[in-house]
Amino acid sequence: MQHGKYRFIVGFLAVPLVIYAVFVISPFLQAIYYSFTDWTGLSPDFKMVGVGNYRKMFSDDVFWKSVGHNVLLLLVLPLVTLGLGLFFAFMLNVGGRRRKNAAVAGVRGSGFYKVVYFFPQVLSIAIVALLFQFAYNPNSGALNSFLSAVGLDSVQPNWLGDPDLALWCVMAVMVWSNVGFYVVLFSAGMSSIPKDFYEAALLDGANRVQTFFRITLPLLWDTVQTGWVYMGIMALDGFAVVQIMTVGPGGPDYSTEVLAYFLYTKAFRDGQAGYATTLGVALLIVTMIFAGIVMKLGRRERLEF
Repeated sequence: MQHGKYRFIVGFLAVPLVIYAVFVISPFLQAIYYSFTDWTGLSPDFKMVGVGNYRKMFSDDVFWKSVGHNVLLLLVLPLVTLGLGLFFAFMLNVGGRRRKNAAVAGVRGSGFYKVVYFFPQVLSIAIVALLFQFAYNPNSGALNSFLSAVGLDSVQPNWLGDPDLALWCVMAVMVWSNVGFYVVLFSAGMSSIPKDFYEAALLDGANRVQTFFRITLPLLWDTVQTGWVYMGIMALDGFAVVQIMTVGPGGPDYSTEVLAYFLYTKAFRDGQAGYATTLGVALLIVTMIFAGIVMKLGRRERLEF
């Protein structure tokens, strides 16, 4: 049975590894190379500038602003999105009242709620951003129209035009557009947990909060950890929402500038592709550090059931 085993494995892995190296590893290596040049992105002529681009990056105030915004997104976006996803999924699966022949059940109409929560996933992020851009319009948007209808004419913020509010408005859209996916994902995970665990816990006097932290969360931890990495990577991007929704975009006064959009403007607006690839290398390093920290801190003994 061992004869030719390694040739068999190599035969299956060779083509995928070559494709991965050509289309994933090679662009990364090219980006690192171009980050040491003054390439404009269009001209075939460029020269090596050494670490000049990296010195420029570390002294760039806009770069540090964008890093700060990405860090804020990293702290807030995964926590709020996954927290809401876990809460809604728990309520839809085991948070309802007891019924006949079922000690544990979700709220009534849970199937309908799952469809409603998942609906934003059907829409393109570009469509979502445009819809909320209209909703945030200070003159004719749905939010200020609602405030006016309930008699709060004096409280009508300039949502995307206020530097103190713009980034929070962007984060609200990113949470709204992603929470439904995690409701469905966590619901699938919870449905595989044996109901006997919950019934035994309830018989022992545990309440819903205790069953969530002692049963549901530990058994879903691998899924939560993966979701945290995915949401972190999304928080480090944020390009589409910033590009479509914000003033500038990236404004006002760089209040919504993120690394991905800053990289885009340097490459395609300012013709500084060499500097843009330097920003891309920085974004790659930050992403890898974040993923490593989450996987390290979130490592727990695997629970099987």
